[in-house]
Amino acid sequence: MIHPHTYIHPNAKLAPNVKVDPFTVIHQNVEIGEGTWIGSNVTIMEGARIGKNCRVFPGAVLCAIPQDLKFEGEDTTVEIGDNTTIREFVTIHRGTGDRRKTVVGKNCLIMAYTHIAHDCIIGDYCILSNNTQVAGHVTIGDHAILAGMCAVHQFVNIGQHSFVAGGSLVRKDVPPYIKAGRQPLSYAGVNSVGLKRRGFTVDKVNHIMDIYRHIYNKGMNTTQAIQYIEEEFPVTDERDEIVTFIRESGRGIIKRFSKNSLDEDLSD
Repeated sequence: MIHPHTYIHPNAKLAPNVKVDPFTVIHQNVEIGEGTWIGSNVTIMEGARIGKNCRVFPGAVLCAIPQDLKFEGEDTTVEIGDNTTIREFVTIHRGTGDRRKTVVGKNCLIMAYTHIAHDCIIGDYCILSNNTQVAGHVTIGDHAILAGMCAVHQFVNIGQHSFVAGGSLVRKDVPPYIKAGRQPLSYAGVNSVGLKRRGFTVDKVNHIMDIYRHIYNKGMNTTQAIQYIEEEFPVTDERDEIVTFIRESGRGIIKRFSKNSLDEDLSD
């Protein structure tokens, strides 16, 4: 299963049925789980932890040191969950002293030329489409989808079950369950199609829609909307997820699109 034209450090730990194609280099302190395939010309550097039944396509570089001038050689990792696919020329950098790890969850699809920087936490079942660029310390929730050529600012949070349109510049937090698009990046409705595909009932989707109507369409500021939702809406997992995400947002959440927001963006 290991092609002779590869280099695997003697200290690397590969499960017995891992397959490695020619001209790949695997450094020390690497662990790769059962059933994983590593394509040609892949470089897996010190600190990588790759789960079971993953696929890593040619040209990918995993666990290189971070592009962070504060990095001082800390013992950090990249962790890839089971059944995740890493396509051609993806780069994923290991953590710094902040989180000490970069994580890509289970059952993810990371498409070609995507970059995931140090200390990012990517949830399960996420899709990052071609040429997506994710800066350091970003958190992306489960089932989130970023379409092609998105650029995500450092420290941004993107909520679970959200969808971000292609070519977006993500400079503020994207709350869970919504679609985000236009320029500057704005609220574009609830991700109802994605939610229904994942088993959300019509009642749950309507409940989420009603919450976001009060956040974006009722003329209240964010603080007023959150207070109203907590007082007037029944307690549900979805309500609490939205309220907690917005309360804990460090960069502020994206706004509803308006001509004023466009003018402000052009003046920056």
